[in-house]
Amino acid sequence: MTTVTKWALAAAVLAVALIVALLPRGGGDSAAKPSEDLAPARSAAALQACPAPSPAQPVKQLEGVTADCLGDGASVDVGKALAGAPVLVNVWASWCEPCRTELPVLQEYAKQPGAVRVLGVQVQSPAKDGLNLLAQLGVHLPSVFDGEGQTGPVRTALKVPSSLPASYLVTAAGEVRFIANPRTFGNTDQVRAAVGGTS
Repeated sequence: MTTVTKWALAAAVLAVALIVALLPRGGGDSAAKPSEDLAPARSAAALQACPAPSPAQPVKQLEGVTADCLGDGASVDVGKALAGAPVLVNVWASWCEPCRTELPVLQEYAKQPGAVRVLGVQVQSPAKDGLNLLAQLGVHLPSVFDGEGQTGPVRTALKVPSSLPASYLVTAAGEVRFIANPRTFGNTDQVRAAVGGTS
């Protein structure tokens, strides 16, 4: 009886130890790891700072929507960050070939006098891939990361179509307009025409 009890106790302890070993780990190490992994890529990309919250009325369509700043990982309240002045919002992914052509055009546009602010939104691809692409292209536009999956809070709020890139003009009054023509910018003149008299 004693031997059987010992074996039963040993088996129970072993079972508990196995269950604990298989449980997913949470806590500080796994939470900090993404930032550590992205530090070299963020440094190489040298992105401009994400916009700070504006005291103006938040953009209604994006009110309460948050995303991580691709450049430093800080949380960005997108509705507040885009409020009060016109902004061109460009949704892109690292695997998207037309995005590779368009992003440098937007960078060039953003440098021109009278340009409206430009904010990139990386979607459907790992943040590290996006940072590496921006570094490779020499694009330093402020960008937020909307997650790797098929949906994200920014994409949901903007009703982003499946084909990328997709651009939106957020007016100073807080209206959000999808830019359908052209779908992909080939030069800075097209960007200027799309933002119209907002600059």
